[in-house]
Amino acid sequence: MKRFLALMAALLLTIPAFATTTSYFDNSGRSDVLSGGVRMIPIATPKGTFKVWTKRVGNNPTIKVLLLHGGPGMTHEYLEAFDSYFPGASIEYYYYDQLGSSYSDQPDDPSLVELPRYVEEVEQVRKALGLNNKNFYLLGHSWGGILAAEYALKYGRNLKGLVISNMMMSIPAYNRYADTVLMPAMDQKALGEIKQLEAAGKYEDPRYMELLLPNHYVHHVLRMPYAQWPEPVTRSIAHINPKIYVPMQGPSELGAHNAKLENWDRVADLPRIAVPTLVIAGRHDTMDPAHMKMVAQKVQHGRLLMCEKGSHMSMYDDQQTYFTGLIKFLRDVDGGQFK
Repeated sequence: MKRFLALMAALLLTIPAFATTTSYFDNSGRSDVLSGGVRMIPIATPKGTFKVWTKRVGNNPTIKVLLLHGGPGMTHEYLEAFDSYFPGASIEYYYYDQLGSSYSDQPDDPSLVELPRYVEEVEQVRKALGLNNKNFYLLGHSWGGILAAEYALKYGRNLKGLVISNMMMSIPAYNRYADTVLMPAMDQKALGEIKQLEAAGKYEDPRYMELLLPNHYVHHVLRMPYAQWPEPVTRSIAHINPKIYVPMQGPSELGAHNAKLENWDRVADLPRIAVPTLVIAGRHDTMDPAHMKMVAQKVQHGRLLMCEKGSHMSMYDDQQTYFTGLIKFLRDVDGGQFK
């Protein structure tokens, strides 16, 4: 009995005192109750003011996570797996569609599709949501990881913690990994046809995706048969804005070529990131796992979470590892136990 009570006491110490159903779902004093947590936040840009969509889930005074989706030009929708884990851990979190994405305004102006402008957008969202370095965690997945790293380098003083999920900190290194590791492992006949379609600029040709899905995406983007991909993922993909994705990333996930991000590289600046940082990698990702380990070592206070079964969307194909490690990181930082 004494051993049982000791174990229960230890378990309770890992759960914040505020983590009760009553407090987590208490919307008293919240201005977004009528809309179910949704707020359209005005964003000032050089081309005028536009609105971006956000949605809050839950209440936690010391752990508030802003989710930055990938793409660029995708939506928050593929991150809906967080609904299965964060509420149970009493973590307050915010979905957010970046400007140009489906739920937000979509100005047709290429000059707005620039990394520095997106960084300023995140800062405006932070201010509007009232997040600060006592509670603000920024989680960026894929392109969102680039955006999160850039934000941390400029506005790190506002952060309590940072999560870089499934994103290398060098696009040239990402391209080398695709060229020297991923492409040689593909069916070479299929790769040759993919390259022919790219050379001809036939990215909209149905054959292009017919080849990429079975030969690359189901091995390195989401390791499930495409027919079994979760509905939030396929819904988000269907809503992607190609006017953002293609200029920034290129036509596919098979490297980033002829795009604005092609020369982006922040490896030398990683030691400037001072906040506790979790780097999440998938063993089968489009991103080099060895590079991800290096990122965790170069930031001042880093931790690596390796999803051994995971690919680019490790929150689905290695879900238990992903969320167990992520929640532990948030709780460790919040409780002063991060090492």
